[in-house]
Amino acid sequence: MLKKTVKESPLVFIFRIILGLVFIFSSTVKGIDPLGTAYRVEDYLIAYGMDWLLDWALLLSIILISVEFLLGFAILFKLKARLAALGILLIMAFFTVVTWFDAQYNLVPDCGCFGDAVKLSNWETFSKNVVLILLAFLVFIRRKTMASALPQWLQSAVLVFAVSLFTWFNFYNFQHLPLMDFRDWKVGNNMKSNGEGKSKTYVTYRNIETGEEKEYLSPNYPWNDSLWMAEWKFVNQRLDESGLDKKHDLYIEDNEGHDLTKAIIEHEGNQFLLVSYDLDFANGEGMIKAANLFSTLDDQGIAFDMVSASDESLINKYSEVYQMEYPVYFADDIDLKAMIRSNPGLLWLRDGVVIQKWHYNDFPTGEELKDLMKN
Repeated sequence: MLKKTVKESPLVFIFRIILGLVFIFSSTVKGIDPLGTAYRVEDYLIAYGMDWLLDWALLLSIILISVEFLLGFAILFKLKARLAALGILLIMAFFTVVTWFDAQYNLVPDCGCFGDAVKLSNWETFSKNVVLILLAFLVFIRRKTMASALPQWLQSAVLVFAVSLFTWFNFYNFQHLPLMDFRDWKVGNNMKSNGEGKSKTYVTYRNIETGEEKEYLSPNYPWNDSLWMAEWKFVNQRLDESGLDKKHDLYIEDNEGHDLTKAIIEHEGNQFLLVSYDLDFANGEGMIKAANLFSTLDDQGIAFDMVSASDESLINKYSEVYQMEYPVYFADDIDLKAMIRSNPGLLWLRDGVVIQKWHYNDFPTGEELKDLMKN
């Protein structure tokens, strides 16, 4: 007697397609930037007190991304669909709980669910997951209607091939710069900030006797009135940059604390910027290549600087080893990681515009740079 099969309903078909596309899109934009996903995984590990897993953050991120792609691909093309439906339901249950805690307690400000391609608040992320888990549940309870005409061995072979190819895609993007850059410092962006004169500083003073507080637009307060100053005590100040069109959050300073951001980023002409958020973890071969590039560019009078979050002791430690004869300045490691997914990485700016970026595996030679700058 032939076993009766139940046909997939149009509604289940639509839900299945939506789930598959969302999972594939989510995994692809994260797979484009696996290192960025690893940074998000680190945030979660720290938030949940699992610091002992930090060294495995990159591997965990690639596994997570690949599993997400595998489930999306499987459910979309009805390959091992019953297992895929169960997997999607379980993973959505897990992340719905996690994102609820994020939304409730702001444990991690950016979940990175869609990488840097689509930014969602924690509550938006939780709401999105509520919708997806409802779709996943409905697809799961109708999973028997999603039979494939392909034999089981062929379904398995297709899935293994697809996830292997996707995992290679992850590692390629890790060994080079992401194929697509969704961040502020992507090639072609003008990093000059506009409207510096529109930022305002407000100061708050408290009356010593009455406790009354007043806020003034600096310097429009009686700072030079000694009698007034004797009766009022400074409390705090705030900076209003609503009129400032900031292109980035990077702040570069020298070892004396002087702000050199504008001078370096908006340097007239060509400016090469070597970025290493931590010299202890910098690729040694890449640092030596950078030293050779500096020699070539310095002979031509072209600006070449390094920005790092490492302290002076590390700078001194590696200065001779890596032939660091170029000027070294300091910035926050989070901002440097956002600039370029490479340690070290190289940026070429011209009049504040990002012309090109290189992973240390792809650093050009001096002659190649000369040819590029002729164009």
